[in-house]
Amino acid sequence: MFTWDWLLFGEVILSLLSLTFIVLGALTTYFGSGKSRAAGVSLVIVGIIIPIILYFAYWIHHVGHFTHDVFLPGLLYIGGGIIGVVIGFLVFLGIIMKT
Repeated sequence: MFTWDWLLFGEVILSLLSLTFIVLGALTTYFGSGKSRAAGVSLVIVGIIIPIILYFAYWIHHVGHFTHDVFLPGLLYIGGGIIGVVIGFLVFLGIIMKT
């Protein structure tokens, strides 16, 4: 039976936020110049700091529910979704370029 958990909801939001910061910050750092590059580096740093804070916050409370029940299956689902989207996009591009 499903029960709503605000703590878990916050964990998911912060985890995906940090993942987004890391990926988009790395892209901004690589392709940007000047102030954009500095903003990208700061995004990567914040994206790395958030999971560290989450780890120590939940290490203190001895909660491992998120990592085993949400994070790892979530990574598999997100990874599978991304792979599916990339394959679909490549098929689309192949069809468009052949016509």
